[in-house]
Amino acid sequence: MKVVLQRVSSASVSIDSVVKEKINRGFMLLIGVADSDGLEEIDYLVRKISHLRVFEDENDKMNLSLLDVAGQILSISQFTLYADTKKGNRPSFTKAGRPEHAQQIYNQFNESLQNAGIKVATGEFGADMAVSLVNDGPVTIIFDTDNK
Repeated sequence: MKVVLQRVSSASVSIDSVVKEKINRGFMLLIGVADSDGLEEIDYLVRKISHLRVFEDENDKMNLSLLDVAGQILSISQFTLYADTKKGNRPSFTKAGRPEHAQQIYNQFNESLQNAGIKVATGEFGADMAVSLVNDGPVTIIFDTDNK
């Protein structure tokens, strides 16, 4: 799995110009799934993301986790994270997971985050979405379970 995490002060996702979900302080996640991804990758990412210490403490040091600040997550499925741009100018997406598998893993990932005590808002799998966010910091971190 690949995840692009951005610390946000707010984020929202719209479908057909209608806001579907929005969050305040927390993380906006773009989630890419490969066919080889399963529970091991989900467990690893949920542990890393929920305990990632990137929120400031009373001394302005990035020392607090999402759980510490009662932050929220906006989770967006993003198969294009698996784009292969080695040949030509048109990316290939053959490394992205099959839609049925990717949707199952994406849903399980979001459920696991919720089970960890995090409020999770989501986009709609496979939909054409418009994502808006205010990146706080900016703080952007990339996770790739192939490189853990």
